[in-house]
Amino acid sequence: MDEAEFDDFYTASFARVTAQVYAMIGDRDEAQECVQEAFARAWSHRRTLDRTEHPEAWVRTTAYRLAVSRWRRVVRGRRPSDRAVSLPTQTAAPSEAHVAVVTALRQLPEHQRRVLVLHHIADLPVAEVAREVGAPEGTVKARLSRGRAALAALLSDDLATPDPGASRA
Repeated sequence: MDEAEFDDFYTASFARVTAQVYAMIGDRDEAQECVQEAFARAWSHRRTLDRTEHPEAWVRTTAYRLAVSRWRRVVRGRRPSDRAVSLPTQTAAPSEAHVAVVTALRQLPEHQRRVLVLHHIADLPVAEVAREVGAPEGTVKARLSRGRAALAALLSDDLATPDPGASRA
């Protein structure tokens, strides 16, 4: 992959992968930083990326693992290291619906949240989700089913809860 191809790949994928990682981890700024770092690593490993069938999945998985590692460092009381890539990027603010879905996703167990994001937001088939998370397809299907039910209940609760700031007529 030459520089122009990589730039095209980055341009085409950055916002989509960032939205997917944001949905998985629930922190937009952290998602952007992790995706930027993942792309920096992808550039360093572009020969490997050339051989992979799904380079976007490689970047998404790397970004997710970076987010988990950073979260673990923070939990352990360590300060995250400075990032190699910290160029500011401009992305549109997420819609209210997207924020509501991410907020609801944050309340789900990580394994359900991850398969829901990969299947419904990243639009991966069950077999690819299974390969990416390292679980059997049946397990992924069960997590999707339970996750959808829990997410539907959470989102319907959000819609049913009256806005305390709304005026009453």
